[in-house]
Amino acid sequence: MADKRDYYEILGVEKNATQDDIKKAYRKLAKKYHPDMNPGDKEAEAKFKEASEAYGVLSDETKRKQYDQFGHAAFDGTGGAGGFNYQNMNVDDILRGFGFGDIFGDLFGGGGFRSSGFGGSAQAYNGPMKGRNVVASVRIAFEEAVFGCEKQISINFKEECDSCHGTGAKPGTSPETCQTCGGSGQVVRQRQSLFGVMREVGVCNECGGSGKVVKEKCPSCRGNGFKNTKKKISVTIPAGIDSGQSIRIAGMGEPGTNGGSRGDLLVEVIVSRHPIFVRDGMNLFSTASITFTEAALGGDVKIKTIDGDVLFPIKPGTQTDTKIRLKGKGVPSLRDKTKRGDQYTTLVVKVPDRMNSKQKEALKKFDEVMYPKK
Repeated sequence: MADKRDYYEILGVEKNATQDDIKKAYRKLAKKYHPDMNPGDKEAEAKFKEASEAYGVLSDETKRKQYDQFGHAAFDGTGGAGGFNYQNMNVDDILRGFGFGDIFGDLFGGGGFRSSGFGGSAQAYNGPMKGRNVVASVRIAFEEAVFGCEKQISINFKEECDSCHGTGAKPGTSPETCQTCGGSGQVVRQRQSLFGVMREVGVCNECGGSGKVVKEKCPSCRGNGFKNTKKKISVTIPAGIDSGQSIRIAGMGEPGTNGGSRGDLLVEVIVSRHPIFVRDGMNLFSTASITFTEAALGGDVKIKTIDGDVLFPIKPGTQTDTKIRLKGKGVPSLRDKTKRGDQYTTLVVKVPDRMNSKQKEALKKFDEVMYPKK
């Protein structure tokens, strides 16, 4: 078992960690590496499985004691959480329970992932299950992120097959009860370990946990029950959104199974850079050039803001690199539209790089008056 990492190390907790600490650590890792947030990423999937295996052991007081005493050998070399090697398991099997309780149900603030609503290994697998979330992205301009906008995106959408109405069975036939699991969607596995015979409930491989098998597949959808189509979706981008944040559109994900609702569409927003402004949270930062005369005499100078040009009064003798604050000229709050951040602008005194003879002469006279030689 030399190739297996320490379970405490995987979750990033101490050996004396409380169950609450262990749960919080796993939730953080599960959210980061969840398959629905990392579609097609094999490395993230492996880390998700690794963290799930560690949690499956350390969240169970009996298994945790066994692990603390015997290490990985406590599970007879076949992996954690009662003997399953999570790296060899299908992600869907992990998400369907195996003692995880409500870990996934509220993981993303309201669920919507494959694991949502599963109550553990004792629950039947052929009940209604919500479909997987679909992840898409949209690029918007800097100003669109500040003020909000409407965008049209195109996604792959699974429509119910007109021929079989989602059953996957050839018209005139129906799915049959799985003979392997008797329609329960789960099977019992037993194995011998250091602590005797251990009994585990897992997903039926024959029906995939649905409790039904299709003998004659629908020729229109090849037994899938759905057809892939292109669908245009209107996405409302709220004012104040930042790059990397996502918008959830309920019911636009993959279809559920056994009467379960559709998953959601998660639209990640990518904000383009701005030639003048740099954003940090709700605040904007910029640089503005002022003339030597403006810096010396003071007065109103023109400053560019995201709302347009404004006049800002500066004091006489303003030095280069002076920072000014334009209150309320930043980015609106996502939570409270009445609040906006501020704009911080660094003033830079512009030195002429080219001058004609008249200008040079005037500058010399100014120098003589300003700095008379003794």
